[in-house]
Amino acid sequence: VQLQASGGGLVQAGGSLRLSCAASGRTFSSGPVAWFRQAPGKERESVAAMELWTLGTYYADSVKGRFTISRDRDKKAVYLEMNNLKVDDTAVYFCATKYGRIAPSALNRAELYDSWGQGTLVTVSS
Repeated sequence: VQLQASGGGLVQAGGSLRLSCAASGRTFSSGPVAWFRQAPGKERESVAAMELWTLGTYYADSVKGRFTISRDRDKKAVYLEMNNLKVDDTAVYFCATKYGRIAPSALNRAELYDSWGQGTLVTVSS
């Protein structure tokens, strides 16, 4: 599957953005989907994930209550709604998926995902 992330941009602190991740080749019905991010000089970190069999979700503590992961009915796109953005949210955001299942407790582990999008830059200004 090929993933294409989009929706990044420049926004002021407190603002909102909606990231999209479109899949081609197959839908997102086959496994979990996740959003990761990497800020300059920092390691990649998990942001949010969704297990598509149970629709269980995972959110990093830093984004709980502000970010929401969702998918469309056709399972061809996944979204990350980001509200009340903070300067610390500035990063390149990547979507990822895996053909198969990941245990709910492991949805935040990047090494378990086998397909990645190219990333979209989110810049939050103060």
